[in-house]
Amino acid sequence: MTTPRETGSSGGAARGGPRTLAEELRARPDGALARLLRARPDLLHPVPGDLTQLATRAGTRASVVRALERLDRFVLQTAEALAVAPDPCPYGTLAALMCGDAADDPRIAGALPGAVATLRDQALVWGGEDRMRLVRTARELLAPSPAHPSPTGLGPTVAEATAGMSPGRVQQIIAAAGLPGTHDPVSAVAALTALFEDRTRMAALLAGAPAEATAVLGMLLWGPPYGTVTADPAPHLRWLLDRGLLLPATPGSVVLPREAALHLRAGRAHRAPEPTAPELAPATPHSARTVDATAAGQAFTALGAVEELLTAWQSDGPLVLRAGGLSVRDLKRTAGLLDTTETTAAFWTELAYAAGLLASDGEVDERYAPTPAYDDWLHLPAEHRWARLATAWLAATRTPGLAGGRDAKARPLNALGPDLDRSPAPEVRHRVLALLATLPPGTSVSPETLLARLHWERPPRTPAEPGTEDLRTRLARWTVTEAELLGVTNRGALSAPGRALLGDGGDGGTESAEPLTDAEAGALAVRAAAALAPLLPEPLDHILLQADLTAVAPGPLKRPLAQVLSVLADVESKGGATVYRFTPASVRRALDAGRTAADLKAFLTEHSRTPVPQPLAYLIDDVARRHGHLRVGAASSYLRCDDDAVLAEILADRRSAPLRLRRLAPTVLAAQAAPDELLEGLRAMGYAPAAESAEGDVVVTRADARRTPPRTAPAPVPEGPPVPDATLLGAAVRAIRAGDMASTAERKPVAAPAPADGGLPRTTSADTLATMQAAVLTGSAVWIGYVNAEGAASQRVIAPVRVEGGFVTGYDHTADEVRTYPLHRITGVAELADEHA
Repeated sequence: MTTPRETGSSGGAARGGPRTLAEELRARPDGALARLLRARPDLLHPVPGDLTQLATRAGTRASVVRALERLDRFVLQTAEALAVAPDPCPYGTLAALMCGDAADDPRIAGALPGAVATLRDQALVWGGEDRMRLVRTARELLAPSPAHPSPTGLGPTVAEATAGMSPGRVQQIIAAAGLPGTHDPVSAVAALTALFEDRTRMAALLAGAPAEATAVLGMLLWGPPYGTVTADPAPHLRWLLDRGLLLPATPGSVVLPREAALHLRAGRAHRAPEPTAPELAPATPHSARTVDATAAGQAFTALGAVEELLTAWQSDGPLVLRAGGLSVRDLKRTAGLLDTTETTAAFWTELAYAAGLLASDGEVDERYAPTPAYDDWLHLPAEHRWARLATAWLAATRTPGLAGGRDAKARPLNALGPDLDRSPAPEVRHRVLALLATLPPGTSVSPETLLARLHWERPPRTPAEPGTEDLRTRLARWTVTEAELLGVTNRGALSAPGRALLGDGGDGGTESAEPLTDAEAGALAVRAAAALAPLLPEPLDHILLQADLTAVAPGPLKRPLAQVLSVLADVESKGGATVYRFTPASVRRALDAGRTAADLKAFLTEHSRTPVPQPLAYLIDDVARRHGHLRVGAASSYLRCDDDAVLAEILADRRSAPLRLRRLAPTVLAAQAAPDELLEGLRAMGYAPAAESAEGDVVVTRADARRTPPRTAPAPVPEGPPVPDATLLGAAVRAIRAGDMASTAERKPVAAPAPADGGLPRTTSADTLATMQAAVLTGSAVWIGYVNAEGAASQRVIAPVRVEGGFVTGYDHTADEVRTYPLHRITGVAELADEHA
């Protein structure tokens, strides 16, 4: 059997071109079908049974809308021109609509064949060059109407605008235009249309127009083509109405007919065709070395921000709102913790969540806390920690920029909330970085230049409300900002690690790339980490102690040193160097964690390049001397001290009233407050108490490092079906070809007539068995109807090789494999015509 897999034409094409889209798809080679399914993956779910089903699905409204949304501006302008052209439309007519009467624009002439080929590849246009047809659904979407004006700015044709007009009024119009009367309105409308399309006669008609009338036509020329008139129009408007240059649209409104507008436009459908993408210019060069070094510093800052956030939340994570997400108050508190804006704080929290380092714990009083993956992440080298964050950001559909806004129903959108996923986000991020990757290293362009290019590649289908921007524009702006925060870019230029993160996809092409496998994504992360590693500063193992109770870390510190120092001192300022300040509270915090004064001074001596200043040594000794002088236990709680004068002082202090203390013994006070409340209350009064166990030992208190149960990173929410890979495309094309062969192959007449509705073949059991046995002997293929165990009916073409035991075994051309079928489930059988056997 033969199929038109690699042929360029079919029987329908040979007889003057395909009569339907299905016939054109049938004539396409397998490679062209694969390109169609790749460009429009929604057509594959589920896989069409044959090419007729594929053509039908390609013409559905939802699929056509999705396909139109993925066209670049010039291809979309070509489709818009076809929507206002005659149907069918010769290629020359389309070229005239795009270029105008002069037809002297080589850019348009050179780009138009590619635009038509793109529309044809995506099954939006079919037919020969002399009879091109836009898919009916696409024409309905793009053709002008009062409710949905065309981007071309054109109005209805003369025939459409005069559809409800009385025959007498039509005769009056053609008479005023200088045309002879006709016997019927159809020929009158045709005569008026021919006048408007005749450049010479139309120019003569307009030569006699009043100047005011010409000005009115100029205002309606490029759209919108509708205007309003009063019941008693001015003379210049009356002149236009009498000659059909303005036709009634609705009571009180008129429209400029399409043919008249095209004459005034010199035949052009668009005011400004854009056959080529805007250049990424002007570009600003920077030193590539400076860009990479500064981006690496920002990457290190990003790691510190995420680590600081999760360190704070591991002991006191914020509550999860009932509707999900982070409250506004907690977001403000987080911004204060990180010393940044709320928008940036939302980005860091969302980044940690997207990387799987942060999640809700699932408890009754649900809180956010680090996941067990956070501990593994902390032990990675800095460059690999950054690569994990960057790859998670690039692939995430979470959109932190929406936090703080409201959705379409005016409900608040909270950081970490359930409504921040936006499917186009990964594509927009990747595209912005890919455009930057086409520039020389260290070169940047303005965000407006990037937006102009993105708008050409994917024009917004519907204009945004005044004062607002469409989603993809906002996503692009957020991408520029977030990439700077993360160190993927710096000064608007793509850094070397950011370039490595894109891999081979950063070539600036507009065609969708095949989805990356986990192994490929991991390889890109390794490449990005390798590019970042030599740019990161080496962690230091020392600090510089100063006499004003501060310590300066001249660079990033090694983790053990940074962890101890964060307990012993408070961060006063950050930047290229971090300044820590020692206070009584910070020293007490270290003592509460189980350290002694000797331990602290030994630690500082070991890690400081300068001697331990005397004020700092005195501070440590003073706090340590008072630390543990008071002991707190559980009574509800109790307070004991060997110095009864201290207890008397506490009792006499009015600030101790909320603790409800009373003396049990000269050295013991009982309190109604819990031990932790008593500790905090005494510390607020300026004392340094220590907790005591039931055995009388000092309790070393450390903040609990809470972790959630094992959690996986949130899966991105895809925008429609994923782009199929080559293996899936090949299998789908084979299945569609086999199903099409089964549904279109010619059959020999059978003893029992086929159903009137063209359904499954019907033969008796005896005829079915005899035909099968004959096919085994001759080695020919047959067409069968089959009903499976679930009752689903299908048609198949099989080549039987064995018939026995109530079963037939043969090669199923539809499934492209050997299968066995019970004979009692075969509704009928028919031999294929000789040319298909």
